[in-house]
This record gives sequence, C-alpha cells and structure tokens, in this order.
Amino acid sequence: MGLQLTRGGEYAVRAMTYLARFPEGHVASLRDIGRAQDIPESFLAKILQSLVRSGLAVSQRGAHGGFALARPAAGVTMRDIIEAVDGPIALNQCVLWPEDCSRSGDCELHKAWQRAQAQLMDVLDSVTLRTLAPQPVA
Repeated sequence: MGLQLTRGGEYAVRAMTYLARFPEGHVASLRDIGRAQDIPESFLAKILQSLVRSGLAVSQRGAHGGFALARPAAGVTMRDIIEAVDGPIALNQCVLWPEDCSRSGDCELHKAWQRAQAQLMDVLDSVTLRTLAPQPVA
C-alpha cells in the first residue's frame, strides 16, 4: 500500500458531498447518509462528530434530527474536510516539521517535498463541496 488518504478522510468527503447535494439547512439522518454513501454507521458517527467539532457540520437532535452543512458548500474545501478528520496533511514529516530535520535548509529532497506538498494543497484548497455537488437536490 502506498501513500493514501485514510478511510476516515474519504468517508468524510463522501458524507459532506452528500449533504451538499441538498438545499442549505437540509438535515439528513445518520442512517440516510450511511446508506447513501455505503459508510458503516458506527464509523460515520465518529466522523460526523469530528466534522461538527471543526465547525463544518451541525447536528440536530430529536425525531427529525441529523446533520447539515454548517456553512455554504462553496466555502468548504476538500482540505478542510480531510484535516478536520485526519489532522494536518503532509507528504513527509519534514514538510510539517522542518525544524526537526537538520538537513531541511539545504536538502534538495526537502525542497522537492515542499513543491509536491504545495501542489497537493493547491488542489485540495481549490476543490469545494459545490464543485463536488454542483446541483442541490430540491
């Protein structure tokens, strides 16, 4: 297995994309999200808790409770979602903590990691939930 997004990060993006398909304020149940996106409910519950804590989703209790986006889909990026569940994204530790590597100042490999990291972040910052779910369901 190579460098790969965690299953939690993938499920978080899928769940948030599902929520983005509905009009603003629409509340979807944990069960509906899980079934529609083929995500185990127990795992989805933990993911949604992280998304709520990070301010990307809101939860509503009660008989008609569930989850909704906390802000417009155009303002939520893939990076926001993945980092809410998995923490900071880094292709290599030296990109996150260059001060921990004595070679990072003049290391060509470090410079290559930095360029790759910057390109990855550019892509993840440019893809919003509106991009992934352009047509809200009525």
